[in-house]
Amino acid sequence: MYPSCFPLALALVASLLAGCARRNKANIPTAKATPVAPAPAPVVASSAARDLTDVLTEELNLTADQRRKVRAVFTNTTEQANAAKQRLGSNRPALLAELKRINASSDQELQTILTVTQYKQLKAKQRQVQAQMQARKAQ
Repeated sequence: MYPSCFPLALALVASLLAGCARRNKANIPTAKATPVAPAPAPVVASSAARDLTDVLTEELNLTADQRRKVRAVFTNTTEQANAAKQRLGSNRPALLAELKRINASSDQELQTILTVTQYKQLKAKQRQVQAQMQARKAQ
């Protein structure tokens, strides 16, 4: 998956990284995962939905209800992306089209959950992250 093709996924991953960095600086304890049998590599780790929701909760001041709904959207998006990768892994054009459709659907759901101001903040962050990735790619 190329980041420039999927601005929503890219912004979400970047937000996750920023949130994890803030969490590490704040020395907030995190739960330790118990090792389990290896699973096929997902497009996005299953814990990403939780982590991305935590980051957006902080950055966009989500309510408890919004937080629950946003996490459900991220979980669903991850599951759909993983299923698409399993189903279409060798057919790159079809996979890219499906991931684009999944991201668009996720974006529409987020737009209904977030306030206008929160959604604008999210889109601004996505544009910022996309510009940073383009700058890194150009180097």
